[in-house]
Amino acid sequence: MRRTILTLASFATLIAASVSAVPAQAANDRYCLQGRHWGYPGNCQFASYQQCAATASGTSAYCGINPRYAYSQSYYY
Repeated sequence: MRRTILTLASFATLIAASVSAVPAQAANDRYCLQGRHWGYPGNCQFASYQQCAATASGTSAYCGINPRYAYSQSYYY
């Protein structure tokens, strides 16, 4: 019984460690595909403007900066 509890506890710890929460990484997703179909902020999975523009090509969508990235910058005056 004791061995079973220890095995289950080890297994639960292993699962909890592998499924840890990952913080939002807006720096990797700087641009969002926006438009009538996508809404706001849109599809924010593009690291470069060129990637976003290539996806938007031929559609009524456009590219904008990710609000998470834009508002996460610290400005010193």
